Amino acid sequence: MLSNATIKAFVPTVKPAEAKTFYQEILGFKLLNEDNYALEFDAHDTLLQVIIVPELKAQLFTVLGWNVGDIKDTIRQLNAKGIFCERYEFMEQDDLGIWTSPGGSNVAWFKDPDGNVLSLTE
Repeated sequence: MLSNATIKAFVPTVKPAEAKTFYQEILGFKLLNEDNYALEFDAHDTLLQVIIVPELKAQLFTVLGWNVGDIKDTIRQLNAKGIFCERYEFMEQDDLGIWTSPGGSNVAWFKDPDGNVLSLTE
């Protein structure tokens, strides 16, 4: 039924101006629409709506993530823009914040201006 439909992702924000800068200028997504309810971006052919909400309690889990070809390069590019990966005491991470999963994937997490957890996987 929905296998051929375009997926749309949603992330909440209480800081729309900061979220706009983050998703547009830091992550490089094209802003498609902006109103009093949401910011809509083209995130590599996925519609990303950053929904403006009156209050927000950021969750501890990943809300949005990307598969990348070179996680170290991607993290270094984020670092150059002032974005650094999260460190978690309960897992072993390298100097860039990368954790190697039992299956061999490399994963790292960072946060948007609202504290939403975002991830990278290689």
